[in-house]
Amino acid sequence: MKKAATIRDVAAQAGVSVSVVSRVLNDTGPVAPAKRAQVLGAIEALNYRPRRAAQQLSHGQSDTIGLLLADLTNPFFARLADRVVAEARARQLQILLMTTQEDPHLEAQALDTLLDRSVGGMIGTPTGHNTERWEKLAALDIPVVFVDRSINQFQQMDVVSIENIESAATATRHLLARGHRRIGIISGPLDTTTGLDRVRGYEQALHEYGLVRDDSLVCPAPFRGDRGATAMAQMLSLDDPPTGVVIANTAQVRVTLRMLSQARVSIPDDLSVVVFDDNPWTELIQPPLTAVRQPIDMLALHSVELIHARMRQKLPPTPRHVRVAAEFEERASTSRVDLHDG
Repeated sequence: MKKAATIRDVAAQAGVSVSVVSRVLNDTGPVAPAKRAQVLGAIEALNYRPRRAAQQLSHGQSDTIGLLLADLTNPFFARLADRVVAEARARQLQILLMTTQEDPHLEAQALDTLLDRSVGGMIGTPTGHNTERWEKLAALDIPVVFVDRSINQFQQMDVVSIENIESAATATRHLLARGHRRIGIISGPLDTTTGLDRVRGYEQALHEYGLVRDDSLVCPAPFRGDRGATAMAQMLSLDDPPTGVVIANTAQVRVTLRMLSQARVSIPDDLSVVVFDDNPWTELIQPPLTAVRQPIDMLALHSVELIHARMRQKLPPTPRHVRVAAEFEERASTSRVDLHDG
């Protein structure tokens, strides 16, 4: 494992004394601007983290995992956090939880904070930005497991996700098999792996039925806010609106359903609906929703097992990509249409 930089390394790199570096770090005394710039440059060049360095010098081993999730107001991530904590506790590991709120700026701050807290490993749902900060983790030999999403250019990272392409294809095929030919999809942003892969799965199913994607029926939406409702309203206002929709963005399910209710769109008589969601309420509302059930327990289990093994150096360096199959639950929110009408 690459040895972390020490305060003496920073002093040598900057050409100053250890006491000068200490004054810059702790703001305990005056430092000439030129020397301060030298110290800050050395800290950046060496990826120096004071608390991590202190831990290395004492030959300790961190049993704390940083858990950086996207949005705890999203029930998917709230349940994922709960299950990760349970799996970590079973292995005598501590969790330091932070959230990005889908904001790259907050993600950057959180990554810096977790580095300063000397975490032994990271489980994270990346926004798709801040690649240089994720690279710093690798440079410091801090193991990382991406969960739910990944960053395509980081093939060296372990990834645990559901089978997004096949799950979206299954949901779309379900509607196609019931005669629907005008099928919309509300996905996540296409600069995220989940958003892109679910649209690919949707397109794959259309292709199997000899259909071509209609861009007016493909609506990426952020993982926060109410853009899903706006997208649904736009699709319904088309001259040839969809007869079915796959809401493949978990965060947009509730706002989209609320919009449909307010617009008095009858499910499934006016519109068949399949959702990516595994909340208990999806089978309690009327009608119960046909859903792609995401295996949160398995995502948590594999993520913690992987990061624990990496922290103990019990795995070869080859990255692991674990994809867990989702379950498809057919309920009452989809119906058949006459091919001549639909």
